[in-house]
Amino acid sequence: MDEEKVRFAFLADWYDPVASLLRRYQLFYYPHDSSVEMFDVKNQRIFLRRTIYNQLPPRDLFIGSRVNIFSRQLHIIDYADKFTAQKLGCKKERTLALLKPNGINRVGDVLEMVNAANLMITNAKMVHLTWSQAADFYSDHQPKPYFNTLVQQMTSGPVVVLELVGDEAVSVWKKISEPWESAGDDNEAQQNPWVQLGPEIAHASDSLAAAAKELEFFFPTTICHGPINTALYTQSTCCIIKPHAISQGLAGKIVNSIIAAGFQISALRMFNVDRANAEEFYEVYKGVVAEYGDMVTELSLGPCLVLELHGADVAKNFRDFCGPADPEIARHLRPSTLRAIFGTDKVKNAVHCTDLSEDALLEVQYFFKILDG
Repeated sequence: MDEEKVRFAFLADWYDPVASLLRRYQLFYYPHDSSVEMFDVKNQRIFLRRTIYNQLPPRDLFIGSRVNIFSRQLHIIDYADKFTAQKLGCKKERTLALLKPNGINRVGDVLEMVNAANLMITNAKMVHLTWSQAADFYSDHQPKPYFNTLVQQMTSGPVVVLELVGDEAVSVWKKISEPWESAGDDNEAQQNPWVQLGPEIAHASDSLAAAAKELEFFFPTTICHGPINTALYTQSTCCIIKPHAISQGLAGKIVNSIIAAGFQISALRMFNVDRANAEEFYEVYKGVVAEYGDMVTELSLGPCLVLELHGADVAKNFRDFCGPADPEIARHLRPSTLRAIFGTDKVKNAVHCTDLSEDALLEVQYFFKILDG
């Protein structure tokens, strides 16, 4: 087929907050020139004529993904034709990556491994399992002599669970999380920053069926919410790793920088923030900060990773660690800060931090109680 004529088709839903309606579209993507087109299914008419849109990464086009087209967050629910399903869907798999309590300080490394393996994180959270929950998750191991030890390990502290999507994701992640097995490569293993995690630190789904079951356990599609997040709501502050940093694969590096600086991550959750919620969260900046509208757009452009950081004077200390809102100023005045290292401009400045200490609890509650409630 002529590459210029290749077109991928999807069914996508958009929630219209004004009309309180879920609207369905056919979304067409033309890889030759990165153009998009939208067709209103209910009204049987073109909603968006074919337009070049370079802000849509092709790897984001899969069932379950949330993509932003001109500030509208669309939820891709299905492939719209056989050609698209055959070309894009045949190798796409979902799997679970779980970081056990004794490996929690390696969460940044895991995020970098995921990015290096060309997998996408579509959901993430930190939870503290009860004995009953851990026993249920590992129910297949109940007859084994090590079962109680395994459950005790899994309940000894928080775990981080990730939903990963990508080509042959199950086998790709399973291979990464297996122990190092190359004979004679011990020195190389120790020096390799991507050294495999091993079963004592990480868990990987064994098969597609196991992945589906395990993902449903942590990220249920029913009204049940699964294991709850680990937010403490005391001596805490809010950190948001913004969508542009997630899409650029910077999340792991940012998290590693935060941990290396001595901050304690007490809760972690991935969110897809719609525009209405972004406006509500940033309302304090409305009419005060010139970039308010662009900040809202950025926060609603894709998934963001929200952290609760815990410790004495953490709001002030983390704000200092983030640096000035403008990365250019940060690079001149405080070049070792997060925004100086990872930011691009005042809107795409890598991370949001709580500006006023008295607002820290409110921001943490907004994400971990209201949006994750």
